[in-house]
Amino acid sequence: VQSKLSNPTVLIGTSGKGQTFTQEVVEAISSFNERPVIFALSNPTSQSECTAEQAYTWSKGRAVFASGSPFDPVEYDGKIYVPGQANNAYIFPGFGLGVVMSGAIRVHDDMLLAASEALAQQVTQENFDKGLTYPPFSNIRKISAHIAANVAAKAYELGLASRRPRPKDLVKYAESCMYSPLYRNYR
Repeated sequence: VQSKLSNPTVLIGTSGKGQTFTQEVVEAISSFNERPVIFALSNPTSQSECTAEQAYTWSKGRAVFASGSPFDPVEYDGKIYVPGQANNAYIFPGFGLGVVMSGAIRVHDDMLLAASEALAQQVTQENFDKGLTYPPFSNIRKISAHIAANVAAKAYELGLASRRPRPKDLVKYAESCMYSPLYRNYR
């Protein structure tokens, strides 16, 4: 009997070498996981460890897939799967805003964890049902505001925030600090 330690549940590709998650590898991880997690994160697309279509097909539609490059939705067995895109654009803008709006005197590991937790909280059950591991990028401003609020809250909690007093509603404050590219029509 194989040890549980030798049965991975997640494949994370960051090697920059394309097609390393072969059909044999994806079928193997799928054989002992109901929902194998496959993150083919290498860029550009040509260097992705596998494509979304390969991950969904070889796992018989059971993979939870995210990539570093965008992939189009995939139809498999009459169902549409929407690949997630693991991108630092989810974390860094909100993280930076949280640091600036709190006036944090230094960055602590717990602030990064707070940013990750805020991102995870933005994923809805509807997103999960579609196989998404990240919320839709179309909501990035809302996502960034929540991340900024969590990061700032952690900075205040850790005594690292220099901006006083602490705003009562950190999400609203984050939104008010964001640049909005809205211009008057002069005609």
